[in-house]
Amino acid sequence: MSEIPQYIFKASDKPSLPLIQVPLVVATEESVKGYGALVDDPGLFDIEITRWPAQGWRPVDEDSGDEGGTVEGIFTCEWEGDVLFGRNEAVHGYYVLGWSRDPQEASEHSRTVPRDQVLLWHMNYHPDGGQLFYPLENKPFVVPVALPGDDLKPENVIALWCDGTRGLYIHPNIWHEGIFSASASFRFLDRQGAVHARVSCNLGEEFGHYLSVPLVREET
Repeated sequence: MSEIPQYIFKASDKPSLPLIQVPLVVATEESVKGYGALVDDPGLFDIEITRWPAQGWRPVDEDSGDEGGTVEGIFTCEWEGDVLFGRNEAVHGYYVLGWSRDPQEASEHSRTVPRDQVLLWHMNYHPDGGQLFYPLENKPFVVPVALPGDDLKPENVIALWCDGTRGLYIHPNIWHEGIFSASASFRFLDRQGAVHARVSCNLGEEFGHYLSVPLVREET
């Protein structure tokens, strides 16, 4: 039986581990295909809800099994020193999302290095429905994603860089983590399936690496 992830902890509780660099991909209509979609108006966008799976050979009736609806609230990202915290009002979640440096050296009291990356220890996906992140401030943000499948491979993770003028929707079963920003704090409208089923991967324990997700796009 897998353990429920512990999302709040001291950075020093996590070990030093090697890093896998995640490529930064500018979010465009083309680059987000397969992962989700860019969203201009959250009020006009419908969240996909996955039909409850059949338990045997008898199918779930077509007019049932996908009526759980959605929940929404504010998702807040906030840096405290070198540690990035997330709070999701929609599902009453509070998380340590990652760090800007090795967790054994990270401080929660002061910023000791530039916030140009977040070291990611965890990813998850939601089999019950999709999820929409819509920025409430016009600032760039980053969402790491990987395509469906329980055999997650760190080298297949990409980081979608969004310029802050549009929201990002991800399909059910897409691996992801919170939304990240180099800004000291950031707020999003979050809308997702109300069941909030979550399948997790502890990257450090499973692969012996953290993912280094860049937060700043290099100007070309």
